[in-house]
Amino acid sequence: MKRLRIITFFTSLLLSSGSLISQNDIEQEVKTDSLPKKELKYGIRVGVDMAKLARTAFSDNYSGFEILADYRFSKKFFIAGEIGSEQKDFESDYLDVTTKGNYLKAGLDYNMHDNLFPLDNMIYAGFRVGYSNFTQTINESTAYTVYPYWQPTPANTTERNFDNLSAIWVEVQFGIKAEVFTNLYLGVNAQLKHLVSEDQPDNFANLYIPGFNKVFEGAKIGAGFGYSISYRIPVYKK
Repeated sequence: MKRLRIITFFTSLLLSSGSLISQNDIEQEVKTDSLPKKELKYGIRVGVDMAKLARTAFSDNYSGFEILADYRFSKKFFIAGEIGSEQKDFESDYLDVTTKGNYLKAGLDYNMHDNLFPLDNMIYAGFRVGYSNFTQTINESTAYTVYPYWQPTPANTTERNFDNLSAIWVEVQFGIKAEVFTNLYLGVNAQLKHLVSEDQPDNFANLYIPGFNKVFEGAKIGAGFGYSISYRIPVYKK
């Protein structure tokens, strides 16, 4: 009888231990399943450059706009690009020139920032190849003279157009895109550009190239910046 009680006691103890282990496993699985999954949003993000719109509103010699877009195809990499149009008037004592044209830039962005879930911000570096097709119009020009008071030179008011000019450049971008509301982003970026090739009018140098910005004499380096607002159209998460 005593032996039977001992066997019954150990059997009950083993069954209780097994029950506790199974219960702990179930609770652990429930806790694991209840944790939110760190899913990234994939979709097309489209926006506009607010800096160009503001410059158009407040400047008398500039008008332009830019539409920008990107698409995430991996955790860190985005296909990105910009398309836009610009018109810039340049006036000095000797020249009155208008540059007008369109441009396209395409490349990749790499997000260097590791977000805390569920944030979806970017601190990125990007690379672009840019192409511009534009027109230079010389509205008025005056030949430079050493002694203009003693030898005045009349202005040439004959308008001269140089159509179908083009330029190609490469640029690197560094910027930030912050999600201020769900799928709505504000961004700022700086651009450093290198001019690869350009068409120039006869006896005249390009002063401005749409998309590239101001051209400095004897240099192929350009710079720019942008402020953007964009919205991501979510397609899926994974």
